[in-house]
Amino acid sequence: MRDWQMPIEPTSDSIYLWKDGEYNVDSDGSFKPWLDTFLIDADTPKPAILICPGGGYAFRSAREANPVARRFNELGFHAFVVHYSIAKHPQPVMDMSRAVRIVRSRAGEWMVDPSKIAVCGFSAGGHLAASIGVHYGKNYLRETGEFANFSNRPDAMILSYPVITSGEYAHRPSFDYLLGENASDAALREMSLELHVDSSTPPAFLWHTADDPAVPVENSLMFASALRRHSVAFEMHIFGTGPHGFSLATEETRDHGMPNDPHVATWIELCAEWVRK
Repeated sequence: MRDWQMPIEPTSDSIYLWKDGEYNVDSDGSFKPWLDTFLIDADTPKPAILICPGGGYAFRSAREANPVARRFNELGFHAFVVHYSIAKHPQPVMDMSRAVRIVRSRAGEWMVDPSKIAVCGFSAGGHLAASIGVHYGKNYLRETGEFANFSNRPDAMILSYPVITSGEYAHRPSFDYLLGENASDAALREMSLELHVDSSTPPAFLWHTADDPAVPVENSLMFASALRRHSVAFEMHIFGTGPHGFSLATEETRDHGMPNDPHVATWIELCAEWVRK
C-alpha cells in the first residue's frame, strides 16, 4: 500500500499540540491535533518545513502529508506534518500557531534553524499556512504559557494551489466548513487573506495550475498581487494545466485517475532552490 493510502493516525512518536485540558473542541475526545516529525541527520541547523495537508477544512489529505515530508527530507530539509483540527475558526490557525512555536522551542534539540521555519500548505491547507502568515499577531494567537517566548511567525510560506479569497473566486466549501454556511461578512473578510497582507507578511513561494477546476488560479494571483503591493518578496509558478490536489504530481501520489506530470513535479525542486536562497 502506498504511503498516501495509509490512514492518518497518530503514532507513539507523534507530538500532541495541546496538553490535557487545553484542547476541548471535540467533546467526545476522538481527535487531538498532533505533529509528526521527519528529521534528517544534520551536523548544523537546517531549515524546517511545516506541512498542512489540504482537504477543504473537511478532512486532511494523506496524499499531501507524509510523501511531501519525505521529499523535503530528500532535498535537505527537516519536515513536520501538522494534523490540525477541522473545527471552526480559529481552532485550525491556533493549532498552526502552536505547531510553529513548538518547532521553534525545540530547534536546538532537532538541529532546526529557528530563523528558517517555513509553513507549506496545499489547497485549504494553503489557506491555513497563509492564515498564520498574515494573522500571526492576532490576540487570539497570543500565548501566556511555556511557549509564550517563542514566535509563531513563519519565516516563509509555501502555498500550493491555495484557497485564499472568500470573494468572487472563492472555493465556497472551504469557507462553509471553516466559518459555517451563514458566516457574517466580517468573518468572511477576516479570512479573505489577500486583504490582510502587509509589509510584515513573510515571503512566499506559490504554485498553481492555470485551469485548476476547484480552486481558481486567481487565488494565487490575488495573493501575489497583494504581496507585490506591499513589497514582500515572492516567487510564483503557474503551470499550464493539471487537476486540483496534484500534491507532488508524481507516480507516488496518483489518485482517482490523477496523472503524474514530470513538468509540474518540478515545483518542489524550484521551491527548494527558493528556500535555500
